[in-house]
Amino acid sequence: METKAPKITDVARLAGVSTATVSRALSKPETVAESTRNAVLAAAEKSGYRVNLSARNLRRQRTGAIVVLVPNLGNPFFSEILAGIETALSEVDINMLVVDTRQAHAKPQLVLEYLHATRADGIIALDGSLPDEILSVASSGNGAPPIIFACEWTPRGEFSSVRANNASGARMAIGHLAELGHCRIGILTGPQDNVLTHTRSAGAEAEMAKRGLALDLSHVFHGDFSLESGARAAQAWLALDLRPSALFCQSDQMAFGFISELARHDVSVPNDVSVVGFDDIGIASRFIPALTTVHQPRQQLGLSAAQMLFDHIRTNSSPAIETTILEVELIVRDSTREFAG
Repeated sequence: METKAPKITDVARLAGVSTATVSRALSKPETVAESTRNAVLAAAEKSGYRVNLSARNLRRQRTGAIVVLVPNLGNPFFSEILAGIETALSEVDINMLVVDTRQAHAKPQLVLEYLHATRADGIIALDGSLPDEILSVASSGNGAPPIIFACEWTPRGEFSSVRANNASGARMAIGHLAELGHCRIGILTGPQDNVLTHTRSAGAEAEMAKRGLALDLSHVFHGDFSLESGARAAQAWLALDLRPSALFCQSDQMAFGFISELARHDVSVPNDVSVVGFDDIGIASRFIPALTTVHQPRQQLGLSAAQMLFDHIRTNSSPAIETTILEVELIVRDSTREFAG
């Protein structure tokens, strides 16, 4: 004998509310009292009722999904941001599709196919260096879903964004090293065309100028946020006659590469050189030595970006461009020490 699928009326009967209240509790939970919402959810679970998301999204003319554009899925930095986005998504009936954008410059069509309302309700971009071809379509308003930038952003100023206070973090890093007595401070930068590189470099240079410290251009090493570029910077540091006694690395990954390469040459951190990173990814506290670094609230970055995107989706309009800046914190660990002379 075939068992009938439970209906919304069954949920309403068990919860002791109207079908309209059940509908609101399941589709717009923020519009009903918490006690009512809990009663409806308990009734839905007891009856085995399941919302037909496909039908609901069709009625709303939505896909029920957002796309997150990530510049490098292999980089552990992005995991906490994605976790924050997922936390926000768990509160609503929206799924997440993650797309790696490393080939976007060579093949923009790989990203362009998602820039239509029939493919996604909205987009969160963690990549601030998306090609102009993609950005132009995203800002055209011709059927493109709303896009929010998180962590990175585009200098074009056409999109809302959530970011950490990168300049402040860089100033904290330099200030910490200066207060330890270091005068020869080097900088390991990120990619030259990246907004994070520009902002962190500007903050670091401003703090050095404030403290009367000169930045020797031979002490500026160019990286790309990767372990490998950190190792290359260590080789360049070793080749110098007059080495900086401290180094501000604009990402933890580069700091790890720098420290590990120096260890291969029997150079000690922090005894021979102090190192500060930026990001405070999971391994930073477990690395040897534990890394002094600038902590970014990465889960909050993802959560705030998702909530901002939901607001754009709900209004179904073009709200004013807004920028949310989250504060950072210097975490002092074992990779820095007072200058020994």
